[in-house]
Amino acid sequence: MKFKSIFVAAACFFLVACQTNAPTKSSSGEQLLRKDYVSTVDKETHQYFVYLPRGYADQPNKKWPVMLFLHGNGERGNGRDELDYVISHGPLYEAWVQKKDLPFIIISPQLPMFGMEKVPYIANRTRAQIPQRLAEGVPARDPFFATQGPLQAAPQVTQDDMKSVPPLLPMGWDYVEQDLLGMLSAVQQNYRADSSRLYLTGLSYGGFGTWYMTSKHPELFAAVAPVVGWGHPDLMAPIAAHKVPVWAFAGGRDAAVNKKFFYPGLAKLEELGNKEVRFTVEEDIAHDTWKRVYARDDLYQWLLAHTKK
Repeated sequence: MKFKSIFVAAACFFLVACQTNAPTKSSSGEQLLRKDYVSTVDKETHQYFVYLPRGYADQPNKKWPVMLFLHGNGERGNGRDELDYVISHGPLYEAWVQKKDLPFIIISPQLPMFGMEKVPYIANRTRAQIPQRLAEGVPARDPFFATQGPLQAAPQVTQDDMKSVPPLLPMGWDYVEQDLLGMLSAVQQNYRADSSRLYLTGLSYGGFGTWYMTSKHPELFAAVAPVVGWGHPDLMAPIAAHKVPVWAFAGGRDAAVNKKFFYPGLAKLEELGNKEVRFTVEEDIAHDTWKRVYARDDLYQWLLAHTKK
């Protein structure tokens, strides 16, 4: 079945009232909720996660920053019984499984398959791979991907070279743009959200989605962090015009998303006058650079230092 991009106003996102399922509560006060929504793509009911941070229930007058996280290709699913796959990596994994005290309301949706069911790492996955939150303590972290060969410099890729490169990956987060806008709107309406501190981050396919959503809706976000997903120069003008702070991350030994493709877009962003552009290459590791990035504190501190003006 082919899906077409649907341009529906975010106000029409919820065709039926969303019902909150019983929350899963931890002893320290975090909550992981499943929220219903009707997708603008297939008109069917799916779910996404909303994480409420430690202390949310105890501070009724506090407004909290909101982080929208877009997962990678391997965590796609039907948004129902497959939703737990989105816990596998990223901020929600850190907050829920590793019990890191992240002071954000985290929105974590699931990208539909859109024909990707037969990709080997999706077709062969099992629910046993989904990390579990332990009653006491935290599970051991997975090791980094094995890497081979010496560290190497990135060959030069110019903005002219990028003219022949598609700006987006196929069947990506751009297909559910209106769904994502609806989730952001619903969370701001139903929770104590600080609308001046909306942040966006994503890894791999979600990194590309981060660039796309920032380019299409730069007025929404106080800061963004695409991880192992480069941004095409063609997407940069709206981001620069709104001076959205960007911190991008690449893996030096990443064979899936080569670091060389990051430079033209970031250079374009600076050329257009964006003053806050950061780029970190974790030279010693591969595509799973996200494991290091989201496990550290510096990204979250950087995001929280920015407020939408």
